[in-house]
Amino acid sequence: MVAKTRKQTGKSPGQTQTLHHISPHSKSTIRRPGRDIKAFSHPDGLSIIGHKLGLTSPSVWSLAVTVLFAGLTGYLHWHHLSQLFENDRHFSHLSNLEKEMAFRTEMGLYYSYYKTIIEAPSFLDGLHMIMNDRLTEYPLVINTLKRFNLYPEVVLASWYRMYTGVMGYFGIPTKTCWSINRGEGLTPVDSCEGLGDPAYFYVACVFLLNGAMMSIFFIYGTYLSGSRLGGIVSTLCFFFNHGESTRVMWTPPLRESFAYPFLVLQMLLLTYILRIRNPSRTAMVALGISNLCFMLPWQFAQFVLLTQVASLFASYILGYLAAAKMQSILVTHMITLGVCFVLMFGNSMLLTSFYASSLISIWVIIALRNQFIQVFKHGVILWVMQGLAWVGSTVLLKFLLSSVFGASDDAHISGLIKSKFTSYKDFHTLMYTCAAEFDFMEFETPVRYLKTLLLPVNMLVVALIASKTVQDLIRTLTQKAKTSPNMEDEDEFTGSDVAAKGELVYHSLQLVAFAVLAILIMRLKLFLTPHMCIMASLLCSRQLFGWIGERFKQQAAVFTVLGMMAIQGVANLQAQWAIIGEFSNLPQEELLDWIQENTQPDSVFAGAMPTMASVKLSAGRPIVNHPHYEDAGLRERTKLVYSMYSRMSGETVQRNLMKLGVDFFILEDSWCTRRTRPGCSMPEIWDVEDPDNVGKTPFCTQMSNDPWPYFTTVFSNDVYKVLEVPKDLR
Repeated sequence: MVAKTRKQTGKSPGQTQTLHHISPHSKSTIRRPGRDIKAFSHPDGLSIIGHKLGLTSPSVWSLAVTVLFAGLTGYLHWHHLSQLFENDRHFSHLSNLEKEMAFRTEMGLYYSYYKTIIEAPSFLDGLHMIMNDRLTEYPLVINTLKRFNLYPEVVLASWYRMYTGVMGYFGIPTKTCWSINRGEGLTPVDSCEGLGDPAYFYVACVFLLNGAMMSIFFIYGTYLSGSRLGGIVSTLCFFFNHGESTRVMWTPPLRESFAYPFLVLQMLLLTYILRIRNPSRTAMVALGISNLCFMLPWQFAQFVLLTQVASLFASYILGYLAAAKMQSILVTHMITLGVCFVLMFGNSMLLTSFYASSLISIWVIIALRNQFIQVFKHGVILWVMQGLAWVGSTVLLKFLLSSVFGASDDAHISGLIKSKFTSYKDFHTLMYTCAAEFDFMEFETPVRYLKTLLLPVNMLVVALIASKTVQDLIRTLTQKAKTSPNMEDEDEFTGSDVAAKGELVYHSLQLVAFAVLAILIMRLKLFLTPHMCIMASLLCSRQLFGWIGERFKQQAAVFTVLGMMAIQGVANLQAQWAIIGEFSNLPQEELLDWIQENTQPDSVFAGAMPTMASVKLSAGRPIVNHPHYEDAGLRERTKLVYSMYSRMSGETVQRNLMKLGVDFFILEDSWCTRRTRPGCSMPEIWDVEDPDNVGKTPFCTQMSNDPWPYFTTVFSNDVYKVLEVPKDLR
């Protein structure tokens, strides 16, 4: 067996106004009293379903073909993910312990709560256990549903218990087990495959969800471009750039694996709402539900939704989104945020976020739009002042709310952003930025976009949209300059009905926002790359590329581009398919076996965050720190634990661990010596916080040689050393 390592977002009656808008359908002329307004609007007469799917024909056959294509792409993506995961780990042939060890770092932490619920006497008992958890942050009792976005695990655990209960009632086998001879003098292990196996059921549900995501992705591309070929382009681009688009095949339990599919659905619904003139209440409710399903599984969702409302607000400022519709969307977001706050048992990070503050700020600015017009008149000055008002009021309100609620859990986010633009750094900031996924986007990423032509295609699409938008705005500003100066009460740009036809402007702004996030934090390219794939579908838009000629010529050009994309895209897929491995981590297996056999169930452990997740999951022992770093209290506890890797005195480190009630510390030499780049070894990170001890030998180095007199070694192998912490200072 070979162990693999992988590295891994109103106007007054009688008033009129002019605006030229963009929409991905036919060009028409809309007449208003006293002037002509050119706009791009939708063809009338489509059936509701056909219109929602962007079909040029409302026939049942066209709808069936679209659904068939969507189902096929979903199946292919599910199969692709499942095969990659199996090839990488040989998951079907791992023992239960090996499967759990394969869920490293925070993945293991999340999976442990799923395991708790399915092994409890009843579902309600399991739910009570994770809502009154005594193992994760000993000696604290915490509600993990409030802290860790664990609703996916609750749902999957309920499904698993229901599935095995029903199948067991009818006597239908749910898994196949066999004995695996691992060779090399290792003891054989039992391995099971099938939905009756807890880990197998868990990852199967994750891959099914992300298969369904690809079906929605196809519909999204089809609807935005107005062509099924556009849906094909989007999905092929996703596959050709699969390694840049998702990491669900390597890390199924991560929060993004559950949340992102609902973001795709939410953005599809938002596109529909932006496109139609008067969205129904049903559409807004659907948007809110998809919003909620996106926010509940992932603490980072609020930052993504912040970029969305910012992009929508920019569309409103430029005149491509009516004030009434913008307010309806804001209300939907506010209600969703409130429901999420309740379901998360009052998690203060939601109400004190920039997202929440931004919703309130934008609402107030829109409510005061007439006052803004009276003071700043029309034009660029009005746009700039609305933007500045939004930024200033959002920041001010965010810090005001944080002070009122006494919340500091997201303080590390401010520090992380500050470190991106200044030389600022502290312990917690470096714990993020020293990890490659939180660093700036690597240069190789845009190079890979170039090789698959994804970047050039997006630059062309955005350039065309930007060109048309600039022409619209210049024409509007010119016409506004000729209008009566006594029109201060007019809603400057959004009074016209055609102002709701700016979904392409929104998508371009959203792309820019995702690009900024990805450049600042490489991990967030999982939002940028799929959105680039969606934007690539606009190659098939007659709105933007009708100048190529008749539809046949445009389709021929699209297929030519796809052929060129496929050269590198197929090579990327082949590289993924060539990844063959088998998970094995014998040193950790020895460690976990020793813990279960030689320590008491209430023995308290501390150590590196990834290892602590495995200790809790597989050994069921209390831990004092863990990989979910978003809580201020947890960050301070981890800092005390990591003093082992500082240059402090032995007495100080010993006192820190005793203060936390630790019985055993798991020391890993690699955490003492490894250095991802200059300034990023653990002793160097500590030097920023503890400059008085710079130059001294790291305490972890001393402990690797001889832990006496501060600790006693009770277990060691090539990777791990377990140090027993005394009850009293020596």
